[in-house]
Amino acid sequence: MYRTLLRMPITRSFTKTSLLQQGQVQLDADLSTSPPNPAPEPRVSAGRKRQKNNALKISKEETKNVLPFEHTPSGLPDIEELAYNKVNGSAVSSEPPANWEKVLEGIRKMKTLEPVYSLGVDETDSSLPPKERRFAVLLSALLSSLTKDKVADGALQRLLQNGLHTAEAIDKADEATIKDLIYPVAFYTRKACNMKKIAKICLTKYDGDIPSSLDELLALPGIGPKMANMVMTLGWFNVQGICVDTHVHRICNRLGWVTQPGTKQKTSSPEQTREALQRWLPKEEWVRINPLLVGFGQTICTPLRPRCGMCTVSEYCPSAFKESSTSSSKSKKSGKR
Repeated sequence: MYRTLLRMPITRSFTKTSLLQQGQVQLDADLSTSPPNPAPEPRVSAGRKRQKNNALKISKEETKNVLPFEHTPSGLPDIEELAYNKVNGSAVSSEPPANWEKVLEGIRKMKTLEPVYSLGVDETDSSLPPKERRFAVLLSALLSSLTKDKVADGALQRLLQNGLHTAEAIDKADEATIKDLIYPVAFYTRKACNMKKIAKICLTKYDGDIPSSLDELLALPGIGPKMANMVMTLGWFNVQGICVDTHVHRICNRLGWVTQPGTKQKTSSPEQTREALQRWLPKEEWVRINPLLVGFGQTICTPLRPRCGMCTVSEYCPSAFKESSTSSSKSKKSGKR
């Protein structure tokens, strides 16, 4: 979520990375610490359910920039980060895993091996007033969900170029215009609709500002826990939780850092991983761990065929060389058929 974004030639340049860097001083000085259960889905007849499903069909064009999501055999995940469900009970013992500090330090040192990790690309400070900057952070979070960084950043820059970075401007804008500007982000039709709804809520309830609590952010259309935590961190400089995406979820499980409550089984969702990780990871690492593991996951600890031979912390990883060899053996078997 905090990955590097490309600079666009406009008057007001705005990136998630620059916001993270602006807020880091405040976050380090003042590190502060969950959301309601979703309402049950109403029961509907088979006929009505079929109609509803048809109405929500999404075109191939809308999903072509969707990031690959792991562990979803039934197809694409929901835009609201797999429909947020609060994890009940304690996630894991507060005892930190062995050698976790050596692993983090080793991953930090591996940053020099790959240019993808760099966070220092042509950044310029945002000149937006605080309220406008916070709303732009919220828009950025919404756009980036399940979308490649370059695509999401381009959409945000087009909104800024057209002055659509405030609740009032989004509320007045035509939904079709917003949809055209944010294309081709994943689920751009639904995101345009959610942006209009969010703008109306922010105008009526928060005087054009954004909610200042995690619970209120989670109540907004299309905002899940990862996005809400990102907005609290970058928008309000208030760390309420770790931003856990598919990379953080995968890597923490591979390292054996997280387990399901009362078991030794891997966590089954990013939200379970977040709660488990927060049980033992020092709060000063909560902001930094996301960009660190995202870069590591993009280049070395990849979803398929992880490059364990290049990893300098493989000696501490219980999954090292297991998934890579399994993947290659599977591909060989499929090739023989």
